[in-house]
Amino acid sequence: MAELVEVEVDGSPMRICTASPSGDGPFPAVLVTIHGGGIDDFEFDLADKLASEGYISAAPDIFHRQPEGLDRTAKREALTDDGLIADANGGVAWLESTGRADLSRAAILGHCMGGRHAYLGASVNPVYRCVVAYYGGNMFVPWGHDGPSPFDRLSNLKVPVIGFYGNDDVNPSPDDVNKIDAELDKLGVTHEFHRYDGAGHAFQNFMSDESYREGPTKDSWGRTVAFLKQHIG
Repeated sequence: MAELVEVEVDGSPMRICTASPSGDGPFPAVLVTIHGGGIDDFEFDLADKLASEGYISAAPDIFHRQPEGLDRTAKREALTDDGLIADANGGVAWLESTGRADLSRAAILGHCMGGRHAYLGASVNPVYRCVVAYYGGNMFVPWGHDGPSPFDRLSNLKVPVIGFYGNDDVNPSPDDVNKIDAELDKLGVTHEFHRYDGAGHAFQNFMSDESYREGPTKDSWGRTVAFLKQHIG
């Protein structure tokens, strides 16, 4: 069952949601970049599903630097790309410290803004062997600095990508997805995008009756597991 552990990043305690298969391992590892809802039932369920497929995972709480009581919009606006990179690296360091993770077989996976951060993390850290990105918006704007956006950093991405998008989404819109697709083509990055009619943002999020779509959820998860098994075992 998924559980919480705690580490320190940038002088701040940071929770990590994690689950793993039974046994000593080492197991292939998945660094999970969490969605805007934070560490919630969706992320606990995701950790358990990954463990059932043979993966140890770590989902850092990217909101650990922020005071209690901030609303969701304020929390998001306080995030920075530098902080997100540090938190992902902190999750990788924790995985390594367990002795149960095989970091020669590591992936990065995220939903919603975590889809954005999956591209970001894999563009700056060569530990990952593949990227799984679910409907990550805000790809074209840097957070907290004037430097490159995740889109601008795609030239540093050297590993295969699988992406899942709803055709009714507005962030990323179908045009946004086309732009990312074309850029990866231009850069020669191996990738496959799957798009779903009748689905918008967060179509895998079972916590939202409004956004959840059963068909796209089942199809995308099956493809995710097959992709992970292909690239990290």
